[in-house]
Amino acid sequence: MPLSPRLPDPALPKLELHCHLEGAAPPDLVRRLAARHGIDLSGLFTPAGGYAWSDFTSFIAAYDAAAQVFRTPEDFAELAETYLAASAAEGVIYTEVFLSPDYAARQGLGYADYVAGVAAGMDRAEAAHGIVGRIIPLVERHFGPDRARAAAEAAVNNPHPRVTGFGMAGDERMFDVAAFAPAFAIAAEAGLSLTAHAGEVCGADSVRATLDALPVRRIGHGVRAIEDPDLVRRLAADGIVLEVNPGSNVALGVFPSLAEHPLLRLRDAGVKVTISSDDPPFFATSMGREYAAVAETFKLDEAALLAFSRTAADAAFCDAATRAQLHARLDAFAPDPAGAPFPTS
Repeated sequence: MPLSPRLPDPALPKLELHCHLEGAAPPDLVRRLAARHGIDLSGLFTPAGGYAWSDFTSFIAAYDAAAQVFRTPEDFAELAETYLAASAAEGVIYTEVFLSPDYAARQGLGYADYVAGVAAGMDRAEAAHGIVGRIIPLVERHFGPDRARAAAEAAVNNPHPRVTGFGMAGDERMFDVAAFAPAFAIAAEAGLSLTAHAGEVCGADSVRATLDALPVRRIGHGVRAIEDPDLVRRLAADGIVLEVNPGSNVALGVFPSLAEHPLLRLRDAGVKVTISSDDPPFFATSMGREYAAVAETFKLDEAALLAFSRTAADAAFCDAATRAQLHARLDAFAPDPAGAPFPTS
């Protein structure tokens, strides 16, 4: 009789480098805040209670509808605390969340209050659960380079100890990536670490163009680099870290199945890869589910999974003391040799 695969220990330490905070909002919290603010959410949820969407366009519409319920600093504090507490319960010890000042501004909330609210929630989660949080404000690429520059100036002019990076998300098909170089230069000069989405909707050329134009050391997604062997070699040689989101990639049709996802092919080619959840409740996932699915699909033992966490600790946008503490927590976890490898029959 075939043996059941042994899933990894839920306590295995995990680090998340790629999560959009509004996209991490659980439906129950969104419904509660909508009632508080008198917001109509008709059509947002499926009969089963999850988010309703069917393709990338409808996903963005659902994301925007859910994000509108967050109106005050305390709303964002509650969101951050809720997400980090749930992550800590699955073994996550460190999370970086992307914030979009443009989303907050559309609800009338200024950048400094937005960050302060998120940071307050992170403070509460760290005190209660030991999970460390950091913040990366994002440029929304489809809003153009002028708005990007304003976002960079807001981040630089309103420093906060939990804000350690700067990045870009949004529609990869919009604008020449080089047009955003001035915004990234402002952030870099202020000492913020840099990342940018590429190689998700668009192909390998989008990753190459981003590396050529912006001084990033991490790429959000980047998985379609697998289409270009020369680019894969460049990523490996230059030590560029990919913030990979396997469940998101499959849910949005970037790859037809997890078994066909290039996570391990990239890793085996020498590229530094990490595992994150992107917008977890929209894709019926979480960090615990991501690690478990990768382990089961690719028959990875806990030592192999821990290697993803170590790569993330090395790549985290944090200070040296925090990085050392993260590595100490990773070192303290002893992989169970009885769980390796997954049986195949």
